[in-house]
Amino acid sequence: MANVVVVGAQWGDEGKGKIVDWLSERADVIARFQGGHNAGHTLVIDGKVYKLHALPSGVVRGGKLSVIGNGVVLDPWHLMKEIATVRAQGVEISPETLMIAENTPLILPMHGELDRAREEASSKGTKIGTTGRGIGPCYEDKVGRRAIRVADLADPATLEARVDRALQHHDPLRKGLGIKAVDRDQLIAELQAISAEILPFAAPVWKVLNEKRKAGKRILFEGAQGALLDIDFGTYPFVTSSNVIAGQAATGVGVGPGAIDFVLGIVKAYTTRVGEGPFPTELHDADGQMLGERGHEFGTTTGRKRRCGWFDACLLRQTCATSGVTGIALTKLDVLDGFETLKICVAYDLDGERLDYLPTAADQQARCTPIYEEMKGWSDSTEGARSWADLPAEAIKYVRRVEELIDCPVALLSTSPEREDTILVTDPFAD
Repeated sequence: MANVVVVGAQWGDEGKGKIVDWLSERADVIARFQGGHNAGHTLVIDGKVYKLHALPSGVVRGGKLSVIGNGVVLDPWHLMKEIATVRAQGVEISPETLMIAENTPLILPMHGELDRAREEASSKGTKIGTTGRGIGPCYEDKVGRRAIRVADLADPATLEARVDRALQHHDPLRKGLGIKAVDRDQLIAELQAISAEILPFAAPVWKVLNEKRKAGKRILFEGAQGALLDIDFGTYPFVTSSNVIAGQAATGVGVGPGAIDFVLGIVKAYTTRVGEGPFPTELHDADGQMLGERGHEFGTTTGRKRRCGWFDACLLRQTCATSGVTGIALTKLDVLDGFETLKICVAYDLDGERLDYLPTAADQQARCTPIYEEMKGWSDSTEGARSWADLPAEAIKYVRRVEELIDCPVALLSTSPEREDTILVTDPFAD
């Protein structure tokens, strides 16, 4: 049976939630492999809207196993609130339907406080644009070998020792930022209180998933954010704190790279970005305003307005390469309805030199200007289209040109937030 990795191929907000939900109907297991609750996935099912941040998107589908892998950093208090919200919408969540890797690091209140204090202390132009939810500081603790993990909640003595080790680092840091020291006893008490709610979901996820693979079960690996926010291959330093590209799917849940059969890159038919950082095709005109309004471009997690711009084929070629994308799911094509002319970035001009990729150095990125190819738009609606025959000829030409420019085929085409409004070209789960 084929196993599929889903990754965002731009700066996030590409519509991963709908695509994962669409695919999850055919999967047996949906495993989240990186990120934290800074990610936001909106699902629309039979007119009901689900907004998920920490939970895998497949959790709203009955009869599936949802997994939070060790590559994720988890805020246990947020998770339990999210579970309560989703349960109130009629979704069953139990240890039989949701598992959390025992080695998953926990986001603590002090992580969020540190995150926000650092951002506030940063001068204009150096702010990263974090959500302030403690994602980065938690990943720092993981790499610094001072994180508190799910398994630590089971033993009071171990938990206290882990807290003491973490505070040896955090208290001096907080003092330098003018934040009061962490109340050790209160933190331990809060962790002990939440442990009874979290531990029933804890499991050796690596073992479970490898057993599922051997049994021929289909696994859908779900990523958060987008490949251009990858800590190594994104527009550093304006990136997230984890690896987002498809290779992380294996280490983020504990399976080998041979477990991955198909990589599906989610790609918006134009480009958006939230927060700071370079954005070569960003628009500050009526076209950009129209894209934002028609695409309802506001962050699911933060509500922040997204920056909008034309489709950037250069960036897509890069992310398709670094994630080994097999095929893309092109979303929000309907947002382009009614534009008389569409533009696609095919290269950059850097000080008179033509480049077919975005350079790594920040100063060079800032000087890159897009070289555009123009295409004729279409006036007919593509919203709700479920077959190629439903699409205007110019819309099909646009899709085909995107495929040529990024050197990667379209596997799925999404024409509205509704999961049924999807055109299947290539089945990612096909053996």
